[in-house]
Amino acid sequence: MFRTALRNVLAHKGRLLMTALAVMLGTAFVAGTMVFSDTLGQAMKNSYSKSYSDVSVLVTDDSAGSGASARDRSEATKSELTKETVDRIAALPGAARVQGVVGGFTGVADRKGALIGEAFQARGSNFTPDATGQDGRYPMAEGRGPQKSGEIALDQETASSGGFKVGDTVRIAGNGPAVDAKLTGVFTTDDPQVTSGGTLTLMDTASAQRFLLTPGQFSSITVQAKPGVAQGALLTEVRAALPQDARFTVETGEQLTADQTKMISAGMSGMKTMLLAFAGISLFVGIFIIANTFTMLVAQRTKELALLRAVGAGRWQVTRSVLVEALVIGATASVAGLLAGIGIGAGMQSLIKALSSGMPTGSLVVAPVTVAVALVVGVLVTVLSAVLPAVRASRVAPVAAMSSGDQPSTQKSLLIRNIIGSVVAAGGFALILGGAATGGENGRYLIGGGAPFALIGIFVLLPLLSRPVIALVGPLLARLFGTPGKLARRNAVRNPRRTATTAAALTIGLTLVSAMTVLGASVGGAVDRIVTKGMVADYNVTTANRMGMSPELAADVAKAPGVAASSPLTNVYWTLDDRMSAISGVDATSLDKLLDLTMDSGSANALSRGQILVSSERAKSANLAVGSAVKVNYGDGSTGTVTVGGVFQPIDLLSGTVMSNAEITKHSPEDVDIRDVLVRGADGATAALQQSIKDATGRNPVIEVKSQADMKEEYSKIISFALNMMYGLLAMSVLVAVLGVINTLAMSVFERKREIGMLRAIGLDRSGIKRMVRLESVVISLFGATIGVLLGVFLAWALNDTLGSSIPGLVTELPYGQLLLFLLLAGLVGLVAALWPARRASKLDILESIKTD
Repeated sequence: MFRTALRNVLAHKGRLLMTALAVMLGTAFVAGTMVFSDTLGQAMKNSYSKSYSDVSVLVTDDSAGSGASARDRSEATKSELTKETVDRIAALPGAARVQGVVGGFTGVADRKGALIGEAFQARGSNFTPDATGQDGRYPMAEGRGPQKSGEIALDQETASSGGFKVGDTVRIAGNGPAVDAKLTGVFTTDDPQVTSGGTLTLMDTASAQRFLLTPGQFSSITVQAKPGVAQGALLTEVRAALPQDARFTVETGEQLTADQTKMISAGMSGMKTMLLAFAGISLFVGIFIIANTFTMLVAQRTKELALLRAVGAGRWQVTRSVLVEALVIGATASVAGLLAGIGIGAGMQSLIKALSSGMPTGSLVVAPVTVAVALVVGVLVTVLSAVLPAVRASRVAPVAAMSSGDQPSTQKSLLIRNIIGSVVAAGGFALILGGAATGGENGRYLIGGGAPFALIGIFVLLPLLSRPVIALVGPLLARLFGTPGKLARRNAVRNPRRTATTAAALTIGLTLVSAMTVLGASVGGAVDRIVTKGMVADYNVTTANRMGMSPELAADVAKAPGVAASSPLTNVYWTLDDRMSAISGVDATSLDKLLDLTMDSGSANALSRGQILVSSERAKSANLAVGSAVKVNYGDGSTGTVTVGGVFQPIDLLSGTVMSNAEITKHSPEDVDIRDVLVRGADGATAALQQSIKDATGRNPVIEVKSQADMKEEYSKIISFALNMMYGLLAMSVLVAVLGVINTLAMSVFERKREIGMLRAIGLDRSGIKRMVRLESVVISLFGATIGVLLGVFLAWALNDTLGSSIPGLVTELPYGQLLLFLLLAGLVGLVAALWPARRASKLDILESIKTD
């Protein structure tokens, strides 16, 4: 029987090719994902391990940095890292070299005034030369390090991106006004934050402290241990030298490296899980192809299997014979998939490197677990998919050797299948509906648990659904395509199991694609409404890093030519009625020109009388109404009472409590955090006004001037990027589904050779045969796609109901154009998949086909 199994594999090479390809693609996806994530993870660990290679102990001042308010910094004087602190640590017996480090956000403008790189990776630091005038952390490739105010050095990549050379004037900015500086040097560094695409600007220590922190202050201190001194022992010495009440974090270089490695591993694990989930989808789709292939092979070999039973082969021997075929195919395809996966991993690494030149790279990592998982998964999926066809093969009666043709499924088996499918689908849909009604995170868990059952139940019911659904298009096919169209419809419903199994592969892909598309459209529409809700200003001025801007910048914006009204949106955190609360500030005199608040009660003009406005959510939770008195603990330590002057509908730009800027600055001007400045133009939103505002900030590269359309587009790009990434990952499963359609049609053509020969004999020409096969493929593909789109829309609707509390105004929006496009693409997929089988069917010899057994 083993030799028989091997002979069958070799005898049906063409028929099994598509099955092997499906297994290979799924396995390659799994292997490629593991190779890529392991390689990138190892490269990142190797790169980031250099961050603390020269650090034995790192002391960090948690209060220092450009994100802290001026008042925070002034109150932290006793706990700041100063020159005295550096000298005290340098005098420790175990310390060999001690450096005070200044760090903070610093943006660099290119020659057009635009920010180089991403704002969140733009940093500034201090250049600390030794006796030779060099800083070992930043070797100079050109020029020298900065020595006085007005001089800077840039990393090589930033200098190259901006087209700067030593001696050029470069514009830089923190969270205040932009300044010009002379470029004195270009340096190299293996700092992973720089090599991964960030920018680094070096200044002399005094300038860096004035620009990034406060004079005399360091943000951290690095300590190198003397030879033979353990990092733990040095850490104990350093802690003893620091004030006991200081807000310092003291860690060893080993601990910092371990924490960073752990963080990278966690990040890579999440990415690997997501990629493996999509690889699993591809393998799941492959299961239908494999099962369909072996089912058809068993049907085609009915006489052969019956003869084996007649000459003494037992049921287990026949079952084992089919499973051995699956094992051979699975093993061969898995090895090929592993090799292809290594290539995919290398290709993904090259792609990431091309898209982000700063990404770390290294040699490919092919771990033993990757080899084992790829081989085991491929073989296991193939063999398990062949179990049911193998069992059916063992049930072929010996008497079947005296007849030919398929042994049709009994009505009893179809009835049992439909009952099981109905029960499973009903359970899945009940969980999904329950999740939609529950809402929130718990509701999403219910939907996540019910979706697989609903999918499986629908798959089981597809044979039942195929007849009535395909029958709907029967008259249209006959009217448009005549006899080939009528024959195509009949062929599609002749074997409901086969049609359902072929269509199921496309159903999976279209369910996920349509669900994500509807979710994206719904969330995108809600975000569009939220982002600019209540905003009547023409522009919103913000910083690229979303950190606070200086009051000077806000004042400069107000003075720009063409500005009719403006107001900084300030933020403070004060205690209201014994509860810490976020308070938004706005200029009372400009409010009606910049924001359109929907008032439930009271009036927005109450701000000019020193009263506050509260959102309806805040009013409900704190039991407030117009006229309510609220006790306030101001930032300057004083207390008072304010009156609620109005209740408004919440908007994204404001917190739950609003106060006039005049009242906020009266009690604590140092606490004010400005994140946005709203601007209304005398002539509306014009390009001239936008440029005028930008010019007023001194062409500051950190400042962004966004119209309402720009704000919407920014969020739309994020959603579009996420959707496109998902579409790309699902492309593999769609490709596997296409192989399934090709496989089914090719084997169906072989199975119907006599029928095709008879059709040719009675006058159906070659083009008619081709048209029949193509239409059959299109009908099956559209059937699967339609079920998938409907199921995807239903899942998206249920998920939207659970997101309503998190995203106000979220309603299910159906992008009809995109959903229709998906159906058209599914039809195109069916048409392309049928090209080879249709051509093969049209070339069959009439006489040889008619005499086929």
